[in-house]
Amino acid sequence: MATRDEYIEKLEFQFKSWAKSIEELKNKADKATAETKSECSELIETLRSQHAAAQTKLQVLKQSGEEAWDELKPGMENAWNELRSSVEKAQSKFN
Repeated sequence: MATRDEYIEKLEFQFKSWAKSIEELKNKADKATAETKSECSELIETLRSQHAAAQTKLQVLKQSGEEAWDELKPGMENAWNELRSSVEKAQSKFN
C-alpha cells in the first residue's frame, strides 16, 4: 500500500496528465463540424468540471491529517475513477 505522500504524488501527476488530455480534446473539438463541436464542447465542460471537483478533493486530502486520510481516500478514489472513465470515453469518441 502506498504511503499518503506517494498516493498524493501519484494523483497530482495523473491530474496533470488528464488536464493535458482534456486540452488536447478541446483542440480536436475546435476543428470538428458545428454539430460535433457542440456535442464535444458539452463533454469537455463536463470533463473540466469533474477535473475541478476531483482536484478540490485532492486539496482537502492534502490538507488533512493522517487520521482523516483513511476517511477521505474512498471519496477521492470515486472522483478519480469517474474522471478516468470520462476521459477515456471522451478520447474514444475522438479516435
